[in-house]
Amino acid sequence: MLSNFDDTKKLLLKYEIPFAKTDLATSEREAVLLAEKIGYPVVLKVFGSQIFHRVDIGGVKTRISNQDELKEAFSFLSKINGADGVLIQEMGQGQEIFIGMKRDPQFGPVLMFGLGGIFVEVLKDISFRVCPVSEKEALSMIKEIKGYPILAGIRGEKGVNIENLVKILVRVSQLSLKEENIQEIDLNPILANEKEAKAVDFKFFM
Repeated sequence: MLSNFDDTKKLLLKYEIPFAKTDLATSEREAVLLAEKIGYPVVLKVFGSQIFHRVDIGGVKTRISNQDELKEAFSFLSKINGADGVLIQEMGQGQEIFIGMKRDPQFGPVLMFGLGGIFVEVLKDISFRVCPVSEKEALSMIKEIKGYPILAGIRGEKGVNIENLVKILVRVSQLSLKEENIQEIDLNPILANEKEAKAVDFKFFM
């Protein structure tokens, strides 16, 4: 995994992949300043090059609404084995989406799309395409998963911004083709609502 958080952000910015406001704090003071800059409520996540499943180890604290809660959460997360710092992130809301890439020895980069969070592992409702992926193919990827009606909006619920998800798929495809040193990409979850779609967890593996 890319161990330098700044390098990860540079890749997201370079390919215009939208992500939630996020910065890395290595001290309590830095965490407080970043939270004030981003604006409460915030989410805190432990960050480390060898930490892959934060939730499993209690490495995520949500709805942090003031400085006292922030300091308590930072103290706990920074002591987790392997922690290099703590991510301070804006709170988002929306449907959880998964977009990923794995570099196949035969076919090259293969793009993946599905419902995010725990649904990826539980439902295994994922569509695949070999890169490059056009906007038309990206839309087809989205529509072919069984969970598509959830994204389109059911029972009076508003659908998510499909156009933004299409753009993210195309940009991840472009990144995968140009950055040949990246072996795997994991954007899970992307939070999508009727207005926008933003990655809130993003990992790049070399």
